[in-house]
Amino acid sequence: MEKNKKGLSPVFDTFSTKVTRLTGSSGAFIIALCTIIVWAVTGPIFEYSDTWQLVINTGTTIITFLMVFLIQQSQNKDTLALQIKLNELIAANKNASNRLIDSEDLTGEELEVLKKFYIKMSEASKKEDDLKKTHSIEDAVADEKSKEQNQKNRPLKSDKAKKS
Repeated sequence: MEKNKKGLSPVFDTFSTKVTRLTGSSGAFIIALCTIIVWAVTGPIFEYSDTWQLVINTGTTIITFLMVFLIQQSQNKDTLALQIKLNELIAANKNASNRLIDSEDLTGEELEVLKKFYIKMSEASKKEDDLKKTHSIEDAVADEKSKEQNQKNRPLKSDKAKKS
């Protein structure tokens, strides 16, 4: 892919990716742990003064504040890349429903409806003898239409009583 990025965004993107990888490493953890140990050991030297406490409080607050934005940037990028990969898998699979390609844009209520649907589909799959049989939204819609048609064609209990 051609990289045609302008402005501060690509610089921030590259920076946040590198920083989140670095800060997620075991080396970064060891440095942070050593910093806390050095700070704790120097407590008696500085007589546990307010300044001594302020140093660690200020340092951790600033680092935490900045890391929130860096991690969020990296997480947004990773989530988008994952969504694109999943969309490609859905689009490439002839048995998958293309209706789910933009599911990340659905509301919470719409996602709950889909979740309930897939729970029902999972329960239906457990009843199947064939473990490789697939179920899709389209299959379920066809099954629902078939059920509706069968119910329309079936006589009501009151109709049976009248015929008797």
